[in-house]
Amino acid sequence: MTTTSEKAASGTAGKAGGGPRTGSGRPVRHRDHTVPPWIFVIPALVVYGVVVLYPSLAGVMYAFTDWSGIGGFSFTGLNNFRTLLDDSRALGSVSNTLLLTVAVVVVQNGVGLLLALGVHADIKSRALLRLIFFAPAVVSPVMVAILWKYVYNPENAAGLNGVLGAVGLGGLRQDWLGDPSLALWSVAAMVVWQYAGYSMVVFLAGLQGVPAELHEAARIDGAGSWQRFRYVTWPLLAPALTINLMLSTIGGLKLFDQVYAATNGGPGTSSETLSTVLYKEAFVYGKFGYSTAVALVLALFVAAVSLVQLRCLRAREVTA
Repeated sequence: MTTTSEKAASGTAGKAGGGPRTGSGRPVRHRDHTVPPWIFVIPALVVYGVVVLYPSLAGVMYAFTDWSGIGGFSFTGLNNFRTLLDDSRALGSVSNTLLLTVAVVVVQNGVGLLLALGVHADIKSRALLRLIFFAPAVVSPVMVAILWKYVYNPENAAGLNGVLGAVGLGGLRQDWLGDPSLALWSVAAMVVWQYAGYSMVVFLAGLQGVPAELHEAARIDGAGSWQRFRYVTWPLLAPALTINLMLSTIGGLKLFDQVYAATNGGPGTSSETLSTVLYKEAFVYGKFGYSTAVALVLALFVAAVSLVQLRCLRAREVTA
């Protein structure tokens, strides 16, 4: 007779020996039907490769050719880049792009920060104000440009000129998009109006992450509103500032929609940007090889500026 303790010992030994066994004494092997996680990534990688990687690599190749967009092509080496360095219109567009980017980055983030501080205050209408200020950011850039073309109507009784005349500032009336000295800055104001609310939302998220205890402690120590902002709020807004500066800089350097829809780069070339130049070279003049060379230079320039900016801003986050 087998005692209970012997059965328990036998069961324990069976478990220690690797679980159930076949009649010949070999352990039963269970197949692992778990699907490797990387299998689920393959469809997304295929789509990304077809839609993003292949066109990007093809664009790099075409930058060294004379491709016209149709038919064959031949490699021309660095001719497209030499042409770019000798193209006064393209070089002028670089200056316009940089000026436009600086204006957008500074004003957009300054206005966004002021709006964030305003709607962060304990006022009853702050939810409605957040919605109103953020609403332009979700509108199509082309629609915004069309709207602002009405605002910039050169007629004395229409748009912004009509408002200036109504408040007794008729002397400030201008042909906002038709004056070469004003067109670029008019486009910058349009971009700031659309995306200042977006910057506001990012800054607002940063403000909500500032502990109230720090403000209370500073207030007890006698710090005023400006001192609390400078020494408490501003250092803790470093991550939000990094995000906003990066996004607005990249957006400004590759700005196309608003410029093309509002001025088409004019009058003359006064508001031409690198993006409008490469578009016209490709789809107006049929120089796809040259336009991809311009696009490659723009992409490398944006990447270089972004990396330098990110490194500097990350260093500021650490010190803050």
